[in-house]
Amino acid sequence: MLVAVALGAAVGFVSPALAVRFEPLGLIFIKLVKMVIAPLVFATVVVGIAGMGDMRKVGRVGVKALIWFEGMTTLALVIGLVVVNLVKPGSGVTPPPSTVGTADLAKVADPSKARGFVDFVMGAVPETFVGAFSSGDMLQVLVIAVLCGFSLARLGERGHLLLELTERGSEALFDIVALIMRLAPLGAFGAMAFTVGRYGVESLASMVWLMLCVYATCLLFVLVVLGLAMRALGLSIVAFIAYIRHELLVVLGTSSSEAALPNLMARLEELGCPRSVVGLVVPTGYSFNLDGTSIYLTMAAVFLAQATNTPLPLQDQMFLLLVLMLTSKGAAAVTGGGFITLAATLNATQTLPVSSITMLLGVDRFMSEARALTNFVGNGVAALVVSHWEGELDVDRARNALAAGPIDRA
Repeated sequence: MLVAVALGAAVGFVSPALAVRFEPLGLIFIKLVKMVIAPLVFATVVVGIAGMGDMRKVGRVGVKALIWFEGMTTLALVIGLVVVNLVKPGSGVTPPPSTVGTADLAKVADPSKARGFVDFVMGAVPETFVGAFSSGDMLQVLVIAVLCGFSLARLGERGHLLLELTERGSEALFDIVALIMRLAPLGAFGAMAFTVGRYGVESLASMVWLMLCVYATCLLFVLVVLGLAMRALGLSIVAFIAYIRHELLVVLGTSSSEAALPNLMARLEELGCPRSVVGLVVPTGYSFNLDGTSIYLTMAAVFLAQATNTPLPLQDQMFLLLVLMLTSKGAAAVTGGGFITLAATLNATQTLPVSSITMLLGVDRFMSEARALTNFVGNGVAALVVSHWEGELDVDRARNALAAGPIDRA
């Protein structure tokens, strides 16, 4: 990815006329991603909501975990929205760096095309079950997924086979995503070459600025928001980060917090969290407590609006926030998951041209590391908080363990 991005930028700088010819590489990659969005989001949300139904059966732990997940992810979305509006990393890029034509961009930004609340509600309900998938309308897919998820949760054992099939199907879809992501360097090369060749190095600078803003915001969230939560428990967020440093290196190398899931659960048990709480909170948090992904989604979406000069007033940003509160729950903690969810959200809100996300291909891989690291730390803190709420966390033991360092299980 690093080589592809550098080569794309170099070609765009040296030979702009040649660079713009590589645009199809980025567009083909985007089409491949969009191809799997609807079934992937459906499967992920169904499995997640059905699992949430199981959580409610276990009582207080499930309810408290859900409250924490929703509170933290919503706060992350709001923080990302505030920072991107204050810093404005996408402003000043002219002409609009969009992969669609000026006429198409004007059509998307036309205020007369804006949908009201009633239109939004009516449009969210599909005419037929398969119609949502054929049209690619993500809001309609989400409506179907929510209904199916709650239905499987209500059926219990009778719906177990169907739920298992859906979960296996989601694994196959994520494997398809993994295959598609192998083409990401080609897509990144094409998108970066086209962007720099057509719009100059200023566009590259704006994307690097976005990446730095995302990293800074994620760090702010971890040290301040999660730090205050740990302080309320009588623990230190810095000590916790040092305690799971080996697992964080695995996440950093793979850009996926799932790679270190088993080790994180073991570390939390070492700190005194009961296995029942860890086994319930952490895996569920991987679908419902993606703090870093939430920060990225709002910042990337508003960045694209700023970069394409697409009007995005406060009411549209609030609408975007509401949609992200749902779609972010379907973002998988794997490489490329946030990028796919962003594409789905733009498609659902119809406030921005979906193809404009080709601008992010060159730096998305590097921002995925910030997302994964923040998600990972956030899920660890969630398990500690819920364990404390349940009165089952020995704070003195946790403090002593953090001071002593992690147990070497090699």
